[in-house]
This record gives sequence, structure tokens and C-alpha cells, in this order.
Amino acid sequence: MDKTLKTVVLESEKCIGCITCMRRCPTEAIRIVNGKAKIIYDKCINCGECVRSCKGGAKRPVYDSFDLVESYAYKIALPSPSLFGQFNNLDDPNYVIEGLLALGFDDVLEVGLAAELVTDCTKKLMQKGNLPHPVISTACPAVAELILLKFHELADHMLPVYAPAKVAAKIAKMRAIEAGIPADDIGVFFISPCPAKVYSLHREEVSNQKYISGVLSQSDIYFRLVEKMNKIKNPRRLGKCGHFGIGWGSSGGESNSLGLGNYIHCSGVRNVLGLLTEMSDGKLESADFVELNMCPGGCVGGVLNVENPFIARNRMRQLAEKMKTKPATMEEYGLDESFFLWDKAPEPSTSFRLDEDMFVAMRKMVQVEEYLKQLPGIDCGACGAPTCRCYAEDLVINGGKPDCVKLREERGK
Repeated sequence: MDKTLKTVVLESEKCIGCITCMRRCPTEAIRIVNGKAKIIYDKCINCGECVRSCKGGAKRPVYDSFDLVESYAYKIALPSPSLFGQFNNLDDPNYVIEGLLALGFDDVLEVGLAAELVTDCTKKLMQKGNLPHPVISTACPAVAELILLKFHELADHMLPVYAPAKVAAKIAKMRAIEAGIPADDIGVFFISPCPAKVYSLHREEVSNQKYISGVLSQSDIYFRLVEKMNKIKNPRRLGKCGHFGIGWGSSGGESNSLGLGNYIHCSGVRNVLGLLTEMSDGKLESADFVELNMCPGGCVGGVLNVENPFIARNRMRQLAEKMKTKPATMEEYGLDESFFLWDKAPEPSTSFRLDEDMFVAMRKMVQVEEYLKQLPGIDCGACGAPTCRCYAEDLVINGGKPDCVKLREERGK
């Protein structure tokens, strides 16, 4: 997979050499080399867990500058549902929409509205019975990347439907073009809670066409918005999103909007890894739908947010209670299922293969097992790798012989 786009970067001068990020990385994509962390981007899913856990602030999420907005004549903002949970005492989402217009955007299309349309599409696809069982949500791009990286056997269970941000971008750009605005003048900007969505929307792996012009940080927009929102007294009724769309910002919101009784949802790196492992072992075949979010609590837990995810989740729940409206449907917007379906399936990653040649890889695996017999198996991380197996694999791929710190200590006693 193409990993030239980096939405999480390491500032080595700030790295204090602890192994916290290495321990927390769900794909074992971090090593400690010469006392500094190193990211192996072929295995990175841009989830932001290292940003969240870094003690020295050495990991930094990457996103587009707000200055990019000014390079377009007609600017469209796509706020995620979790943005509305960042503001204290917000009782009307129209304050946020008016604030975005005051920031210089010409139009605003809520991603929560697109989420309701995605829900409608998903319902119809599941009713037809053409999807594998259980269906795995693809709304969280970090989860999708994790499946393609480590759980290839589950790739066929992924829901082949665009995430709400992509759908919102398509609708917004089409609407602007229909209004007579030249395509080159239109800038479509998603306001993101996490670096995984920045990566996914720029990469466009499942689409033949790109609709997003830039992906902005939710925290950056928040501080710009507060000043504008404080000046708004009576916002217009501009919002189209209802309580189901807002609910997508928290773990379980997508599942709840589907109206299914037999679903599973979980959030957080370790929980997601555990559940995917269970699914890989065939233990969750009875479930109809599985919703997974890498960030704790869902998108409200993304590292580009400003508010505690549990506080934000509570705010969104209270806000949703005031937005009891009938969810949007495809028919209402003149859309059919083809508008939402992937143009192409994403390619599984080969980053965990020891070699592209199967026979060479098998020989290397034998060597890995031989090295493992020489290692203590305690996964202490002193060698700079998260586990003894990772260390053995690194040696086989890069060359070298086991030089375990713990074994040297044992021999020195």
C-alpha cells in the first residue's frame, strides 16, 4: 500500500526514548532505535494512538492548513458530528453552522446528514441479503486499514459503502456544480477529528474520483469558531442533520441508527484488536453488524478534538435529544445505492510478509522460529522492538543475530 502520505509524524528532538508509543501501537509499527522512536510507515494505520500516548509530545498529527481554504473561490465546510460535542452549553447546532459561514465558508453540509443517508443505503443492502455475515462497518478508516493489514480473512466482511465524509463531499460538490459554480473554483473541506480520516480522504483508495480539497483539524477550527459563534444571537435554521446523524459521532451511533437488535460495537485500540481476533476465529458469526472505532468512545475520542471524549459524548447525547427528526433517505435526495458503493475494493497489505516470494518467506519463518528459541519470550521491549517475535522478524529481514539485553544480563550474573 502507498504510505508516502504521512498524517502522523515524529519530531525526534522531542522524543525522550520511552517505549510507551511502541507498546500502544496496534500494528507494531514503532521501534526504538538509538534511543529514539522510529515509525515504520508500511505498518502505520494513522490511528493517532501514538499521538495520544506520547509522553514527550514527539508525535504530531498532520492535516491541511486553514490557509488552503482561501485558495478557492467557493468554499464548502463539512463538519463531522463530533465537532458539535466540543462546545459547552451548545443547545442548537445552527450556531456552529452560522459560525462556519462567518469564518468564510460559502456553504456547509453536515456529515451527520450524509451519515443518515449511508444508514439508509446500508439498511437496504442488508435487507437484500447480499452482504457477508456479519457486516463490518467501514466508517472508521483506521479499522479498515487494520483489517487490510492484519486481518485479510475479514476483508470480504467490510461494508463496501463510502464513509459519510466522502458522501457529504460528493453531494456538496455536485450541488455546487448544479448551481453553476465552476468545478475548479469549488473547495470542499472536511473538518476531521482524527489523522486516519485525513489520510483516508486524501488517499481515496476505494474511489476513482476525489471530491475533497482538504482536511482540516477539528481543534484548529474549534478555536477559530468560538469567537465567531459568540457573536451570533439568532442563528438561522440551516441544519439538516437529525439525532441519528449526530449519534454517529459516538461509538454505537451507527449501529443504533440501523435499528438492528443484533449488533456489536466497541471502541479503543485493544478492544478493537481483541474483537477482530475473535471474528477471525469465527466466534462472532451470529452478529448481524459490527461497528468498530479505534478511538476511545468513537470519533469524539479522536486526537484532533479539544474536549474530553466522555464530556463531548454527553453533550452530543443531550443535543440529539433536541433534534428528534425523521432521518434523511436516499429517495429524498434523489440518490440510489450506486452513489454510495465503492468504485473498487481496497487492496490488502503485504507489509507483514517476510518476503514476496512464498518459498523464501517460509524459509525466513523457520529462521524466525529458530531465533525465538534463543530469546526469553518476555516481550520486555529493551531491544527496541515491541515483542520478541518482532525482534526476531526484524533480524531476519534486516540481517543480524540475536543480541538480547535480558540474556546478556542473565549471562553477566
